[in-house]
Amino acid sequence: MTQPRHLTRRFFLQTSAVAAASAGVPAFAASPTAVNFQLSWLHSVQFGGSYIAKQRGYWSDLGLDVSLSQGGPNAPVEPPVVSGAALVGISAADYTAAAVTQGAPFKIIAVAMQKNPFAIASLAGNPVNEPADLVGKKIGMAVANTPVLQALCTLNDVDIDEIEIVPTQYDPAPLVSGQVDCLLSWATDLPVAMTVQGVDNTTMLMADYGYALHSQTYIATDDAIANRRADLVALLKGEVMGWTDYLADTDAAAVLTAEMFPDAGLDLEAQKLQAARQVPLMFTDLTEQHGFGWFTDETVAANIETLVLLGQEVSADLWDRSLLEEVHG
Repeated sequence: MTQPRHLTRRFFLQTSAVAAASAGVPAFAASPTAVNFQLSWLHSVQFGGSYIAKQRGYWSDLGLDVSLSQGGPNAPVEPPVVSGAALVGISAADYTAAAVTQGAPFKIIAVAMQKNPFAIASLAGNPVNEPADLVGKKIGMAVANTPVLQALCTLNDVDIDEIEIVPTQYDPAPLVSGQVDCLLSWATDLPVAMTVQGVDNTTMLMADYGYALHSQTYIATDDAIANRRADLVALLKGEVMGWTDYLADTDAAAVLTAEMFPDAGLDLEAQKLQAARQVPLMFTDLTEQHGFGWFTDETVAANIETLVLLGQEVSADLWDRSLLEEVHG
């Protein structure tokens, strides 16, 4: 894939230097600004582009000292962003919509995963290739994700009552042992784990069947957008550079991740496979044309339609593209 000219590191650093010079300040002469970036989950190559941005000094070149705080089951993204403890957080459109409904002053300012990673994983010998194949099947999943399955069924004229939902932990074991016929999971984790273990499996990406919901989204508060705009733009510029490098060599991103977090228990081969499988979710014709993180009025409208199916009603002003427009020039 040809790298768009406006994604280059030189472009970002030159434009930032020009801005600093025009303000009468030597480029990057001031002390770097401390920024906390709240990730949505435990450290893994899921955030590989961010690790590259930090390790290669892209943020420090742009005047930021960025700390990457890992998330997890006991570390939700929204509270530190609301409180100002984190400038930016990684979330998803449905989580952000729910928080805004309860009064949180969030905006989605960029989108890493253009295609939602939710998928139906099955064994190759009994595959679920399309939503109609779910009829008569036992699906292992968290009961809390029933609205997700219902949305997929509604979009594809499948009767959810003809699917048996079996509550399971987030683990491939129930599928491998034959307790269920398929699993609701992310395309980049349980199927990857099975592949690494030598289990032949099939993945049906829900995004290919109408489930349009932005994931791995960047959120910031209205206050941060108004008062720390330069820091937000610099952080996003570093992200763009890091993820552009990631696209050029996903194996290197996996190796870097394992080296940066040696105590995270990461399997290098699994990280490499996950890194490769993230590419078609994050890099599309839209991002090739406009740049990493981009979204349009049309993709926002599709998200709003999916959110309605999930029982959440939001307006298009939940998304703010103005920072990306500055980033990509």
